[in-house]
Amino acid sequence: MSKATITRIFIGAVLALVVGLIVATVTVVAAILDGVVTIGGPNVVTVDGGVFAGSLPWLVIAMLFSAGGSVAAVASWIAALFNTVRLDDKTWFAALLVLGLFSFGWVAMIAYVVAGPDGTARVGDRGAAIAGPA
Repeated sequence: MSKATITRIFIGAVLALVVGLIVATVTVVAAILDGVVTIGGPNVVTVDGGVFAGSLPWLVIAMLFSAGGSVAAVASWIAALFNTVRLDDKTWFAALLVLGLFSFGWVAMIAYVVAGPDGTARVGDRGAAIAGPA
């Protein structure tokens, strides 16, 4: 898979995560303002099930965006690993692998998207050099 495709998947993953976060935040704030949770009175906390039931579909939508973004982010990380393992210099592969395993894969992916090499371009260049001029 080319670096351009990996970059598109990663950017899509980040956008999906951001949309999920925004939808969840707006839903929770709206539910609180509508009175889903009341604090005070003889009961310390009461929950209005009607308001909560109205906001539940939006929380499910937020969860789906977040889950889809997470899956796409992991897929882009794995694709970047497969792309960089083709390179002669394994520095990018090692950095992506180690940072990803220690839960800093997003840092490695941002660095890869900005400045990382494309392993598929190098394979194509080598094939042209081996075949010789046409």
